[in-house]
Amino acid sequence: PRVFQGEKQKPYPHEERGSERGRAKDPVRFLQGIYQRARERQIAYETVRILRKRVIECYRREGVNHYDLCKGPVEEFYNVIIQNDHGQLHPKYENLELRTNPSNLLSGKGETK
Repeated sequence: PRVFQGEKQKPYPHEERGSERGRAKDPVRFLQGIYQRARERQIAYETVRILRKRVIECYRREGVNHYDLCKGPVEEFYNVIIQNDHGQLHPKYENLELRTNPSNLLSGKGETK
């Protein structure tokens, strides 16, 4: 089986809302960006879940020696969970308010004029 080696991915294209009524300039691209964001968020959550499972397995396997023998999995888990959105891939936003509050994407609050 092929294993993902953690290569860097490019930010996905994103279309922001463009008018005062909240309509996107390209609705298809806008929806594709929202769906891609949802997929990226799910990947980030599953990555955290897998890393946490590795830490738990290491603790159980090593017992009292887990302080010395589980440093690798714990550091890998820690480095992912301290990142904003657990290392989720984001597009290049024109309006940075959208990144801090993604609910603005659907509500129209973060629209650009």
